[in-house]
Formats: sequence, C-alpha cells, structure tokens
Amino acid sequence: MPEQLDLNLLRVFDALLQEGSVTAASERLHLSIPATSRALGRLRRAMNDPILVRAGRGMAPTPFALRTAPRVRSLLDEASALISADRELAIAELERTFTIRINDGVAATLATAAVEATAAVAPGVVLRFVTEGSESAEALRDGSVDLDIGVGDVAAPDIRTAALYRERMVGIVRADSALGRHRRPTLRQLCGHPHISASRRGRARGPLDDALDAVGLQRHVAAVVPTFAVAALLVSSSRYVGLVPQRLAEQYGRTLGIRWFPISADLPEVEVRLLWHARLDADPAQRWVRETIRDALCGPFVDNPGGSVRSAE
Repeated sequence: MPEQLDLNLLRVFDALLQEGSVTAASERLHLSIPATSRALGRLRRAMNDPILVRAGRGMAPTPFALRTAPRVRSLLDEASALISADRELAIAELERTFTIRINDGVAATLATAAVEATAAVAPGVVLRFVTEGSESAEALRDGSVDLDIGVGDVAAPDIRTAALYRERMVGIVRADSALGRHRRPTLRQLCGHPHISASRRGRARGPLDDALDAVGLQRHVAAVVPTFAVAALLVSSSRYVGLVPQRLAEQYGRTLGIRWFPISADLPEVEVRLLWHARLDADPAQRWVRETIRDALCGPFVDNPGGSVRSAE
C-alpha cells in the first residue's frame, strides 16, 4: 500500500529541498537526523522518487523534486494561512524565509532597508532575494516566489499589487568629470561623452534616445551592461556617462566617487510596485513582511538633486 502523505511530511520535503541535506533539514525542523532520514524514506516511497541523490560530497534534488517543490511550498503557505488567520502573530518568534524576486536597480537600495527593518523585530526571518529571470506571475502562483518587487505590472485577477514609490532616472559621471561640474547638463553636452547603457536584455536604446531623436541629437553608447550596479561601477572608474535610478545614485554616489544630475529631458518616471498572490492575503506573516517592506521604503524622500553627493554648481 502506498505511503500516505501528511502535512508534516510536506514540511520535511520543503526543508530538504531548501537545505539540500538531511543534517541541515533536521536542524531547521528541530528533529533528530535519524527521524529526518526516516521521513525522507517515507517521502521516497510516497512520491516514488529518490527526492535527493548523492552528488559529490553533497546531495542534489531530482528533476521531479525541483518540479514539485513550488507546489509543496504553495500548499504549506495555504495551510499556514488557514491555521493562523485568526491568531495573533508572534513576530519576535517567527522563523521563516521569504523569497523576493527583484531587479538589481531596486535591490541595491531596498535590500539594506528591508533586511534591517525585519531583523530588528524578527531575527528568525530570512529575506531571500532572487534576480528577475522573467516577469511571469507563475512563480507567485506556484509559491516559488513570495513577493515580486519591480516596475512590471501583472493584469491578473489572482495577483495583488501595491505601489511602493515612483523612481526617475538620473545621469551619473565620475566625480572629477568635466560634465559633473554642470548642475544640469544640456542634452548636447551629454552627447559629447560616451555612454554606458544598463539593460539585462542587452538593449542599447532607451527613452533617452527617443528624447534625443526629437531634437536631432544622438548619443554614442560605448557599452551595454546587464545591471545598473555594473553601470555605476564602470562609470566610477572611467569617463563614461550612465543612467541609473536616482535612489541608487544617492545611496552609493559618495562611496563610488560619482556625481549625479537630472536629465534635461522629459523622461518617463517608473512606478515600483509590490506584487503577491491572492492566496497570501490572509497569512499574517506575509501581511507583516509586506507592511514592513512598505514602511521601510516609503519614508520621506527628498527630491534634492545631488543627494548625499552634491551636484556641481
């Protein structure tokens, strides 16, 4: 007769997939190693799959286990929401990992604030940031991602969304650049310097190029890099001009030795949004982490060109 699955076995499965070893999973679950090994044996019989196989000195999940893991995580989240919906959440005792999909421009300025805000009241909480690979809502639906933070918007009835803040792009140059002496360089002055374009899709063109086209100008893009962080690092050690989110320029400008300035064109602002699946609405822990991230990000934001690194007069 096939082994019966219960919620405790699913918790073991989830811990084994996240930790990648019986020992680490047993510590996470506060079980003995023999008890966790027995649970793995029951899982293998119930699922008719090895789940974890030996790979060198460690263990690796099977393809079946990788396909099944998001569905198990989703089931555990729903069970948690059902059990705890009417109970008061003990934040200080919460031990949970939240997976957050995020783009690098937002992560560079959000991660520190979010981690510090959660750790201050819930030291057992882990925020696991993963990079964007796709904007698909399926990761939210299957539970492999708890939250999605970025500029995308998903029009689906089962996806909830909330605005965090609006962001604008600014120009950056090395602090000793001649261009940096101008508080607001003209578009013609911008075109006199080579540019770095940040695009994970490898695109050299963007909204700035459309604005330049409208006034008969063209810039020279010398390099295309996959992230804003790489663009900022290149600018800090070269003569190039880059475009990055203003918050990124403000937070790391002094450290990297770069200056930032507004662009003399009507570039579109982007709205950074928080997305999650509707099934997590009632989960107190999920609601708490959403509110904590919102509070950490939506404090006073002074629209002051130059920020922590003064713009040139």
